[in-house]
Amino acid sequence: MHWMSAKIPNDQFLLYGFAGVPSDLEHALATVRARAASCPELRLRVRERGLLTYPSWIAGEVGPDQVVPHEPTDRSWAGCLKAVAGLAEHQLDAGRMTWRLHVFTPVDGMPGAGAGTVAVLQATHALGDGIRSSALAAWLFGRVGEVPPVPAPPPFRGVALPWRGFLASRAHRQLVRDTDAGLVPPQADSRSVLHSNLRPDGVRSIRTLIRNRAQLRGPTVTVGVLAAVSTALAGHLRELGDDPSTLGAEVPMAKAGVRQAHNHFGNVGVGLYPELDFGERADRIAGDLAQRRNRAAHPAMLVSSRAFAAVPAALLRWGVGQFDPMLRSPTVTGNTVVSSVNRGPADLRFGELPVVLTAGYPGLSPMMGLTHGVHGIGDTIAISVHAAESAIGDVDAYVERLESALGSAE
Repeated sequence: MHWMSAKIPNDQFLLYGFAGVPSDLEHALATVRARAASCPELRLRVRERGLLTYPSWIAGEVGPDQVVPHEPTDRSWAGCLKAVAGLAEHQLDAGRMTWRLHVFTPVDGMPGAGAGTVAVLQATHALGDGIRSSALAAWLFGRVGEVPPVPAPPPFRGVALPWRGFLASRAHRQLVRDTDAGLVPPQADSRSVLHSNLRPDGVRSIRTLIRNRAQLRGPTVTVGVLAAVSTALAGHLRELGDDPSTLGAEVPMAKAGVRQAHNHFGNVGVGLYPELDFGERADRIAGDLAQRRNRAAHPAMLVSSRAFAAVPAALLRWGVGQFDPMLRSPTVTGNTVVSSVNRGPADLRFGELPVVLTAGYPGLSPMMGLTHGVHGIGDTIAISVHAAESAIGDVDAYVERLESALGSAE
């Protein structure tokens, strides 16, 4: 993640909305800084150690510029989201800091609060995936329970590559046999490139819709939103001249087993089945997710991850260097990304202010011009859209379709 960020910027932006305006902003900011300073995982920096070895994590101090108040030039909720979208133009240098908290106050018309305060945690992806970064943010805002460290890799791990490679090859042959026997689902099909996969260009916009958990149809929040995205995106793409019959989504999924890395997830592809009615579509999507989870739990996947972890740093660095973000592929894992994270109970506070919502905006990439975030805190679910003009055209027209597909907010 650290090396790839030089090719495709991958900072994450975790938004938290709090009801009201703090009576003492400086005290609220100082409390966050003190919480950060007391958490070893929030004092980490990346140190490069030369071309032939991996970077290492080192401890640093929490600087005063890591918690930054902003006085909004546009105090509206829409103006705040526009400012948040602009933060992506200023990626972090992980050698200096791996996170920064941006605080916007006051913000008028924030859902669930009226006048409110918005805090956005910007974090390098190397520091953690969506689940880990959410836990770090929760610590900043007062949640009890420290974020545990990730075990450090063993020294001289490269010497294990031949043996681990042999084990991975043997496990892969077993995976093939189990797949042929119907014991494990096959790998997900690739999808044809559609308009939403165009290289991001033009204005980049973010929008957020708010629902109560009980208002969302489907067996789970994630499945319900995926089914609604299917309706909205298929209709929108048809108007742009695409055939969405093979429409699919790329969904980040936590890996099985104990976390061994700051990023403990893989991206899987699921169909969106826009030709089916909502109930049948939701069942098919849930079935696809279950199949991806089943395949990911096969022992071959763990053995493969262990072999990859033993690749010598120089070889992996060389491989990352060969990646060309300008190249285009005729097929993709999905035509959009839908990233879903439950951020737990609504127990967070900024100063004396209670949290009322949380949202996230998965980054765009050369083959992905439209992404969605699904983030819950308490019973409040935020469904977010991050889109480039080149890939979606009129973002507000698309959001209207999505709002209709999600159903009434009343």
